[in-house]
Amino acid sequence: MNTDVSLRTNITEKAKLWFWACRPFSFTASMVPVFLGAAAAIYLKRPANWLLFPLVVLASLAIHAATNMVNDYFDYVKGVDRNETFGSSRLLVEGVLPARHVLAGGIFLFALTAAIGLVFIAFRGLPILIIGLVGILGGFFYTAAPLAYKYRGIGDAMVFLLMGPLMVIGSFLVLTGRYEHAVLWISLPVGFLVAAILSANNLRDIEHDRRAGICTTACLLGRGAARIEYSGLIVCAYAAVLIMAILKILPVWSLAALITVPAGIKNIRGALAAEKPEQIARLDVQTAQLHLAFGVLLIISLIVKGLL
Repeated sequence: MNTDVSLRTNITEKAKLWFWACRPFSFTASMVPVFLGAAAAIYLKRPANWLLFPLVVLASLAIHAATNMVNDYFDYVKGVDRNETFGSSRLLVEGVLPARHVLAGGIFLFALTAAIGLVFIAFRGLPILIIGLVGILGGFFYTAAPLAYKYRGIGDAMVFLLMGPLMVIGSFLVLTGRYEHAVLWISLPVGFLVAAILSANNLRDIEHDRRAGICTTACLLGRGAARIEYSGLIVCAYAAVLIMAILKILPVWSLAALITVPAGIKNIRGALAAEKPEQIARLDVQTAQLHLAFGVLLIISLIVKGLL
């Protein structure tokens, strides 16, 4: 009996470790664009196959977790993640899981994403195949050679595209079977904010990354310009909503997202004033919280308008 209890405990503990290796605290960054794509289908009153939506959510979680694992692996083996640095799941740095196992877990989750993608292709054809390939390759080569574009100063721009327009459009396309320019415009605010999460992370880690010999967007820009980039991304998110509400691309209800302006201003002030990494140790987390609150309000506004 004690052996059975010990076995169950061991399995539970390992499951918790693998769950943490996925970095679940970051999943809101992929869920907001997926739900925004679904909300856009309701807002635009397009017929949708809602039976596919759980699979869209699962595929998005799988590809995000896969990217996180592969990122942790390459950041660890390249010496980017160390005891004194911030971020990552910390499981490799602290020797909790073997690095090769985390890489294998990431590859497995990419394969799971591809398998789910076959279902989407069966329903929606070539367009979703292209989006899926871009998403998987973009996630894997975020830190994997030979591209490793995170280390080449274009990570922020790629994350904007992959976790902004691509995910929102992909979600809408799977559900409705169509592409619309309006969905591209609607995706921009959350794209700006998800890029701001990475910008905050890179701004905090700029000295550590330089010592590791990599060049993130913040390293490429320099601290002063990186602060401006972060601030600009936040401002652009609000400006985009305001402009689209005026142009009636978004409903007037979407101005509810402006409720989060005080949080955005607080984050900008923190980024501009910080002189040491410790002062903005949680800026990426705070920006992720802003992205979530902003995104939820935008999603609700589209659903409310669509159902009226």
